[in-house]
Amino acid sequence: MARDYRKEYDRYQGTATQKKRRAARNAARRAGIRTGAVRKGDGKDIHHVDGNPMNNKAGNTQVRAAGSNRSFHRNKNAGKA
Repeated sequence: MARDYRKEYDRYQGTATQKKRRAARNAARRAGIRTGAVRKGDGKDIHHVDGNPMNNKAGNTQVRAAGSNRSFHRNKNAGKA
């Protein structure tokens, strides 16, 4: 049976909460581009130190390599280490 990607999107990514979080992440990225911290295609991400994408205050964001930003060390129970 083929996957229903539309249904998967609507179930999680399409929720109002996730749309707001995505918009906040995009806003942080745009702010980084404006300041010259990151550029399109440079392989860098804007990292939220406290893990909250809604918190774009100064001091909570920093530039990281995409690979190191998109996961985190896990403990033996598969939680954040």
